[in-house]
Amino acid sequence: MATVARKTEPSSVAARLERLPHSRWHVKVRLLIGVVTFFEAFDQLMAASALPVLTEEWGLSGGQATFAITSGSVGMLVGALGAGWLGDRMGRVRTVALGTAVTAVFSVAVALSTNIELFALFRFVQGLGIGGVVPVAATYINEIVRSDSRGKMVLLYELIFPAGLTAATLVAAWVVPNLGWRALFLIGGLPILVAVVLRRHVPESPRWLLAQGREAEAAEIIARIEDEVVRATKKPLSEPDAEIPAEQSGGRLREIFTGRYLKRTVVLSTLWFVAYYVNHGIAVWLPSLYTSHFGFSLSTALYLTVLSNLTGLFGSFVMAMVIDRVGRRPAFTFALGALTVTLAALAIAGATSGAQVAVFASVATLFVFSMNAGLYLYSPELYPTRNRAMGASFGGLWNRLGVILGPIVVGAMMNSGASLRLVFLQLACVAAVGALVAFFSPETKGKTLEELNS
Repeated sequence: MATVARKTEPSSVAARLERLPHSRWHVKVRLLIGVVTFFEAFDQLMAASALPVLTEEWGLSGGQATFAITSGSVGMLVGALGAGWLGDRMGRVRTVALGTAVTAVFSVAVALSTNIELFALFRFVQGLGIGGVVPVAATYINEIVRSDSRGKMVLLYELIFPAGLTAATLVAAWVVPNLGWRALFLIGGLPILVAVVLRRHVPESPRWLLAQGREAEAAEIIARIEDEVVRATKKPLSEPDAEIPAEQSGGRLREIFTGRYLKRTVVLSTLWFVAYYVNHGIAVWLPSLYTSHFGFSLSTALYLTVLSNLTGLFGSFVMAMVIDRVGRRPAFTFALGALTVTLAALAIAGATSGAQVAVFASVATLFVFSMNAGLYLYSPELYPTRNRAMGASFGGLWNRLGVILGPIVVGAMMNSGASLRLVFLQLACVAAVGALVAFFSPETKGKTLEELNS
């Protein structure tokens, strides 16, 4: 079958991608990238699930327990910046494959660690992979889907991340009490198999190739994708729209800190920090809170954590269904506003019982997970192709700062004897700041990536 003429101007690359109907090719690519994202999420939360057992087995102090949790988060912070740079220079797919391999290999290393120092070291290196993969993978998915359904398609893909978090807690609820915490991290080594096959079956982003001046490769990949889509849909493709503007980008890193991009970077960084500060301030300490403060068994504590992740999964699905209709700004403002109200209500109620905390924490997770998923869509939309992975990953840096500081602050408050009422009140205040910033965030609904950056 003859393919469409292989023009490689920026506008034609975007136009040829924009006119592609959803097909089995899109499903295949999202599935392969999705398996990676699933295990990155799975690996991210394993330390929190293992923490109650590690604390008893190694006699950890409160400070050591915090160290064990935050070492991986520090690695994710460094990994987000490094992978963003690699993703814009080496390519989206190669960077994702490399990060996946690092995550898997060092998950096995964590399982073999014999003390808290080795555990923290290996979690740090593993975090380099975890922190780098997810923002670059989200950047790739953004670049291959149509603008009129980008929100829905990207967020349905991003559902895999909370699914991975849910699976981590669900698997941990059985594996940790029955097989021990080491078995959990051995399971986390499975994505090494995915890293091996990823580059063979997932083509590089044509938008990225063109931005690198590799016109012939971009044209070849677009033609191959078009052929696969036509075979899958059994319908000819429509003519591409010639009106899509080209991006105006010099490709310099400082660009994301100047002009219109400075406001985008400030807004995005704040939203990332708030969402993950609150998310991990709650999630990391929930299992230990249920066991040490309310006297629940380990299994009960882990199953209650599963409940929170399930409501979060539902919240992410709702966000995927509405974000292309209502827009990014209204969706984000509502999610963070509702999160603020939920946490403030728990603080007012006093957080006096495990059941009360479980209910309110599950509702809070519904809103914060939906926000987190939305940010993986929103971040790549705000930057030009040459700096898209780096821009998205810079937001991930603030994500990781939130991941680090949230558990540290909550842990410090709990260890100092602060009431749970005060703990949840400070989380509500942070969420309120995020809701205010979201109200002034740039709207990207329905626009191509080129229109947003032309």
